Amino acid sequence: MTSDARKTRIFLIEDNDDHAELVARSLETAWQRLELERAPDGESALKRLFELRDLAAADPGVLPDLVLLDLRLPKVDGLEVLRRLKEDELLRPVPVVVLSSSDEDGDVARAYERFANSYVVKPLDFSRLGELLDELGAYWLDVNRKPRHA
Repeated sequence: MTSDARKTRIFLIEDNDDHAELVARSLETAWQRLELERAPDGESALKRLFELRDLAAADPGVLPDLVLLDLRLPKVDGLEVLRRLKEDELLRPVPVVVLSSSDEDGDVARAYERFANSYVVKPLDFSRLGELLDELGAYWLDVNRKPRHA
């Protein structure tokens, strides 16, 4: 887990309740000081992330440490969410990991064209999903060096 005392903030954008529950349980098992926020569609995700961006002017610590993004979302699809996040100067540094059931080359290419930080295919097996999320968290939240907030 990260070395500072504050909770690790993860923003999950996932429309499938079962998948969201599996992700939440896996993350909560691996990360005791976790603050997980979920948006069930692209529209509400963008609304909330831009609210956090506005609050970050006074307190940069309100931004998520990591965004986990599904591609197939209602209202606004994941690729559009990704595009809008990476176009914004304050949200751009937040790592976005596409966590999708799609293994199609076109989806992977389009995600990286929109500056995804990583693309991970969701395994169907729950125990493998838990291992994968632990590995993702270890890398993005412990190993990866992020810029310090002023």
